[in-house]
Amino acid sequence: MEFAGSPDQSTRQRVVRSILDNGPSTAAALAERLQLTPAAVRRHLDQLHDEGALEAREPRSLASRGRGRPAKVFALTETGRDGFDQQYDDLAAQALRFVAETGGDTAVREFATRRVAFIEERFEGVQAEHPELSPAQVLATVFTDEGYAASVRELPVVGEQLCQQHCPVSHVAHEFPQLCEAETEAISRVLGRHVQRLATIAHGDGVCTTCIPGSTSTARTSQTSTATTKEHVTS
Repeated sequence: MEFAGSPDQSTRQRVVRSILDNGPSTAAALAERLQLTPAAVRRHLDQLHDEGALEAREPRSLASRGRGRPAKVFALTETGRDGFDQQYDDLAAQALRFVAETGGDTAVREFATRRVAFIEERFEGVQAEHPELSPAQVLATVFTDEGYAASVRELPVVGEQLCQQHCPVSHVAHEFPQLCEAETEAISRVLGRHVQRLATIAHGDGVCTTCIPGSTSTARTSQTSTATTKEHVTS
């Protein structure tokens, strides 16, 4: 899918990029963020939907229920994500298949661990440069610099939620979940606490979401809050 060219294509690129950076969005939210009229946004959304770049979903949040029909949210499809930086997916998948065939699961896990080494290598440096940020916000900065478009949501009682709106290796990670597992383990190590991966783009969710309990949260609190935090994953 190509975005370069006419002004309309450039605006559609802005629409897609906004959804990539902010997650599934309503037409009204996109219009406000991009300073466009709702009618203009809907026209571009219709075009992107027809091209297969976006899919319309019912909002998952219970808060959206009320009078009238709740506004649909628009999320990127795999085709939509292909317009970004996944042009080398086939080559990467072939390389990892070769690693698996010649070295087995251990070799794949070692590769996955090495690939996410940037998390531990950069965490302390970014934290030192930005002492005003929480550890989760430091992680979001590190991931964003690596192309993950990450952000942090504060959740009542539970703690924080690391949301990665984009994953540059999602297609490959679908076949090799060791990439996601190594990422989660590295997050846990730099924070010095257990974290829980709730969703991944690689397995069809709209956002990669990791629950980071507060330092005083108990395991029981984390477990009982899973159903609540799941509401935030792809809504």
